[in-house]
Amino acid sequence: MKRSFAILSLLTLAACGADGEPVRPTASTSVTMSSSGVAVGTTLGLARGPFSVALGLGG
Repeated sequence: MKRSFAILSLLTLAACGADGEPVRPTASTSVTMSSSGVAVGTTLGLARGPFSVALGLGG
């Protein structure tokens, strides 16, 4: 039983993509002041090789 649990755990770990370096996220924040008020924007992103994903909030 313990052996099958250990094998299943290792297979699960290998299948989730935990075999490489961890990917460090990027974040940036901007504060804009104008005559109509203050606006705050935040962008969160991940980049790995030629692929990148970003999510922007605010504006």
